[in-house]
Amino acid sequence: MAKNKNNQAIWSTRISKKTSQIFKKSGSSLNIDKRLYKEDIEASTAHIEMLFKQKIISFKIKAKIIWGLNKIKNEIIKKKFNFNNENEDIHMSIENRLFEIIGDDAGFVHTARSRNDQVITDFKLWLRKATDDLIANLNNTIKIILKKSEDNIYTIMPGFTHLKNAQPISFGHYLLAYVEMFNRDKKRFKNNFESLMENPLGVAALTGTSFNIDRNFTTKKLKFKIPTKNSVDTVADRDFVVDFLYGTSMCAMHISRLAEEFIIWNSDGFRLINLNDKIVTGSSIMPQKKNPDPLEFLRGKTGEAYGNLFSMLTILKGLPLSYFKDLQDDKEIVFRSYDRLKDSIQILNEILKNILINKKRMLELAEHGYITSTDLADYMVKELNYSFRKSYNITSKIVNYCEKKNKKLYELKIEEFQKIEPKIKIEVFKFIDLKNSINSKKSYAGTSFGNIKKMINKYKKEINK
Repeated sequence: MAKNKNNQAIWSTRISKKTSQIFKKSGSSLNIDKRLYKEDIEASTAHIEMLFKQKIISFKIKAKIIWGLNKIKNEIIKKKFNFNNENEDIHMSIENRLFEIIGDDAGFVHTARSRNDQVITDFKLWLRKATDDLIANLNNTIKIILKKSEDNIYTIMPGFTHLKNAQPISFGHYLLAYVEMFNRDKKRFKNNFESLMENPLGVAALTGTSFNIDRNFTTKKLKFKIPTKNSVDTVADRDFVVDFLYGTSMCAMHISRLAEEFIIWNSDGFRLINLNDKIVTGSSIMPQKKNPDPLEFLRGKTGEAYGNLFSMLTILKGLPLSYFKDLQDDKEIVFRSYDRLKDSIQILNEILKNILINKKRMLELAEHGYITSTDLADYMVKELNYSFRKSYNITSKIVNYCEKKNKKLYELKIEEFQKIEPKIKIEVFKFIDLKNSINSKKSYAGTSFGNIKKMINKYKKEINK
């Protein structure tokens, strides 16, 4: 069996001295990019089929190379492939193994392409799959939230602004706010697909190639939409990487906001939710403690997502065209963000399945803070034909009176209302009832029970679009 005579570095004919060990170690990306092996073999196969179609290589060479690539793929899948750290990356590892399997004909695999376009092609193929995977995981999150929301349409709680009781709201409606957030995350990932559907293969190092290649053929074969339009930009472009990292950062931020909210709600001060023992940890010194560590994990790891985004932006900000070694870090950064976000979504899904809603406490808290005061002001606008600002001022006086007397709004007698505003009638109590307050918010996207049911059905229909 022929041995690859280029088994050192592929540029050893030009550069006579061996690379220093410290640089060889730091310059190698094999441990990072070996997860691209499927995409690399897929792209190489398409490239070889195109070279044969264009009569640049013979059928015999094409068949040998594709057979060899499939053999390598099976070796890696069966964990029989030797990932030799002497090879700089997954691309050279596969090519060198191809030499060992089929001999010198392996050298044709690199005809009319460079590692520059090869790497970007592999990376885009991988990112397409990773994006689909994250969207599928987010769909699971949305389904769990929708189920929780459906179970809690009539669960009354205070809605907060500034973490102060503001207006009554359905807990089911509150949960749907996160459906909106995660739907926007899905949309961001889907929007990035436009860049991921442009085929880099065939631009070579930066200028294109003099060989009569057919980029439309590889575009179709690899299920891209169109070939990229400028060879220099193609090898220099990492916008699609930044877009993906921005998408992961935004999604991590949304997860962190939900985690923070649940941490607060689970605290002894709020007690709006409890956490199943499956999703808490204990204390090493305080026997009574049940800590929301998984939620804190989600909140803390958001910083890593931001750091990865900023790292990539910082790498790119000082780079002239076209390719530079700096860009090698893009894959490690993306892999870290993808792995962390996927783990975070799955942890979140487990948490969502194991939260216990304290409906009694939610209602109890909703009865504090005069949270139907806006409804009282609206009553005077509707029934007494006052301007809202006049109604607001009268309501403020009524709330001040309640505080002085240590009473809730609904505990006032009609005579007490009428001391401040004589025109107020007995029907005012319907307006300041918690349930009626919620159900009166029938404006589109409002918290009325009917609206919530319609929105849940709408989300269910849209979830896989």
